[in-house]
Amino acid sequence: MPWIHFHVGNNGTAKACCVANIPFGNINEQSLEEIWNGEPIQKLREKFAKGQKDKRCAQCYKLEAAGGKSIRQETFENFPLVKIEENSSRLPIYFDIRFSNICNFRCRTCWHGASSKWFSDAKKLGTNIGEKAIIQNIHDFNLFLEKCGKALLQAEEIYFAGGEPLAMEEHYLLLEWLVENKSTQMRLRYNTNFSMLKFKNFDVLELWKQFSEVEILASLDGAGELGEYIRKEMSWNKVLENREMIRVLPHVKFKIAPTISVFNIRHLPGFYKECLEQKMIAPEDIYFNILERPSHYNIKILPLQIKKKIKNEFEDFFDWMEKEQIPISVKGMFQECLDYMFAQDLSKYWEKFQTETSLLDELREERFDLKFE
Repeated sequence: MPWIHFHVGNNGTAKACCVANIPFGNINEQSLEEIWNGEPIQKLREKFAKGQKDKRCAQCYKLEAAGGKSIRQETFENFPLVKIEENSSRLPIYFDIRFSNICNFRCRTCWHGASSKWFSDAKKLGTNIGEKAIIQNIHDFNLFLEKCGKALLQAEEIYFAGGEPLAMEEHYLLLEWLVENKSTQMRLRYNTNFSMLKFKNFDVLELWKQFSEVEILASLDGAGELGEYIRKEMSWNKVLENREMIRVLPHVKFKIAPTISVFNIRHLPGFYKECLEQKMIAPEDIYFNILERPSHYNIKILPLQIKKKIKNEFEDFFDWMEKEQIPISVKGMFQECLDYMFAQDLSKYWEKFQTETSLLDELREERFDLKFE
């Protein structure tokens, strides 16, 4: 990652990735070259080149040890041809750009730092991280293009997340700029709530037509009422409608990418079946993001008797998968969830989960039976 990846997060901070809190600099205050060849990133490269671990990367190591797949491992899969040279000054080829925290959802597992829509709830709960809803990461878009334009034009992948990237004007302006500069060879990847395909005067389908490869990782945690409960403001019917609309673009790959938490772990098999029945995805088009933090939403917190019940239900689901000839790799992903869930007993957070859920239910005047018993 330190040789190929450039991540821009909160307030313009360039970090090792979206997970590890390893700051390299700030794109609002420095040039790309200053950050990319600076002392912080060089020290990390030296450490990794020697095969040494960094304790700030603990989340990936813990996830791998528990049977899950980490961003570290995924990066090797996505860039198999990259050869690392320890002192290389090659420009980044893989961008992860978070222009701001602008979002139109208030997902249960999210927070104000990643969603402007969360601000009002966060303020009532005392968890807001500022007195304004919108946190702008890139302060000057045109200056950002001046600094990063050369690298962006030769990028192999640009990953958009948020917030909600399809609700950010800068996302559309960047795509238009790439088209104008005849640089559409890169793979575009999205982590999106998939609630909109048009924004202001922009039509994302028209822009995607210009690029050779687009992958959508739709952040959907459940179908129908459960999905709408977890991802507040979501409309399941709108998701289905948008899915139909993108079928006209065969080069746009659509996957569901649920965040695996206490809220949906028991319902995952049913959700997967629903997506197949709706012909939303092919059997292999699923990607899991196993939630690590906050701890009280982590599936490791479930009491042992509930974990055992979920395991039994998954075993029945595995039998169904075998009969339906679902790819073994998909079964492996579901198995990873079970392995991760049983890897540690964090049931000390179970009471906090119940308290926090009741608090937000009361605040939002809603409730959903998650059927743990």
